[in-house]
Amino acid sequence: MTDDKSQTGGQDRKRISLEQDYEVRDWAEKFGVSADELRASVGRVGNMAEDVERDLSGG
Repeated sequence: MTDDKSQTGGQDRKRISLEQDYEVRDWAEKFGVSADELRASVGRVGNMAEDVERDLSGG
């Protein structure tokens, strides 16, 4: 899937791409964690932002 930045809130914003440095930075900042913590969480629960958020919040 192409990373279309013109889309807001669509499918593209539900998944975390570790392939894009800016996405890793932005998601890590959003969740208040380091890039390494974000990558570890994605490794545990997959790339769905909702699942990663739940994992990082301890829920």
